[in-house]
Amino acid sequence: MLADYNKNPFDLKAAKMTFSDVYEEWSKRKYASVSESNVKGYIASYKACISLYNKVFKDLKLVDLQEVIDTCGKNFPTLKKIKVLFNQLYDFALKNDICNKDYSSFVDILQYKDRNPNKYDRNKFDKEEITRIWEQKEDRYYQIILMLLYNGVRISELLDLKKENVHLEEQYFDVISSKTENGIRKVPISDKVLPFYQSWFDSLPNCEYLLHTEDGKHFKYRNYYDRYFQPLMEQLKIDRTPHCCRHTCIS
Repeated sequence: MLADYNKNPFDLKAAKMTFSDVYEEWSKRKYASVSESNVKGYIASYKACISLYNKVFKDLKLVDLQEVIDTCGKNFPTLKKIKVLFNQLYDFALKNDICNKDYSSFVDILQYKDRNPNKYDRNKFDKEEITRIWEQKEDRYYQIILMLLYNGVRISELLDLKKENVHLEEQYFDVISSKTENGIRKVPISDKVLPFYQSWFDSLPNCEYLLHTEDGKHFKYRNYYDRYFQPLMEQLKIDRTPHCCRHTCIS
């Protein structure tokens, strides 16, 4: 072993690098060249690999990688992203003599192709349900649901919308921060719901957000969903999520 080392010295530090060490070195180079949404995807995939963090990278075997896939409980699209992360890390490790075999190509995710533990049947609102919501239009919190039904944006995009990005005279608003790059866009405001935007815009002039809590604070998703959306839906005996509003508008 010593003779081999003297003939072809290798980095002793590299030989001891853990999975986390390799990820840190790889991410320093990678994240500067990819989009923010890709970075978020890689970070989410890394978080699913907690069982590997402190293991020496060159000692990892296929069984270690496969165990992450088998036990993390993620749906198939997420498993694909985890496998891509494995591929990227092994490519980096091989190029830098941290390991000498790529096990990532043998990781099996196809057996989980139909798995989606978080699946929710996001159907669109039917006409009768929309009519019942319109009957409650004097309630400003039902107005938010109608706004969602007619603008098709993600609930987070509407809750984060600031007044400076709402153009009532031209009847549109700008989404300046979104889950995807294509989500940065201008969204038209329908004639039917324009008065609701005006009403929210005029309420609490000192609040920078279009929608806000009673005390003028920024609506957090859980706060809005638990205290308003869900109780309002239960009141009308409608079983839907905020994302169903988006599906309804699209269809």
